[in-house]
Amino acid sequence: MNKKEVFKLAKGFRGRAKNCIRIARERVEKALQYSYRDRRNKKRDMRSLWIERINAGTRIHGVNYGNFMHGLVKENIQLNRKVLSELSMHEPYSFKALVDVSHTAFPGNKNMTSAPKKEGLAILV
Repeated sequence: MNKKEVFKLAKGFRGRAKNCIRIARERVEKALQYSYRDRRNKKRDMRSLWIERINAGTRIHGVNYGNFMHGLVKENIQLNRKVLSELSMHEPYSFKALVDVSHTAFPGNKNMTSAPKKEGLAILV
């Protein structure tokens, strides 16, 4: 990388990292390493977010995430986690239909019950 490109990429850095070529080159190289790594981590983080949202949506209907996904695979419903996450947030009736289909295909957790709802001070009395 020549001097002009390094300074262009180092624009906005603090201290001598923006105008001293030796320091700027090191900081730009490290910044490019971070951006390469974090492009992969972003995909990982989004997938875990989708899984959390699906799990929250399925537990409302008394099914856990693993059994829900297993039921979808058994029924050959090929929706990815991103779409299932969007359905669980924005289309609750459609998502409920998917949970029902999954539950009939694999009724793995029949005895799962949700935690008792707390209602203010009534639980303490």
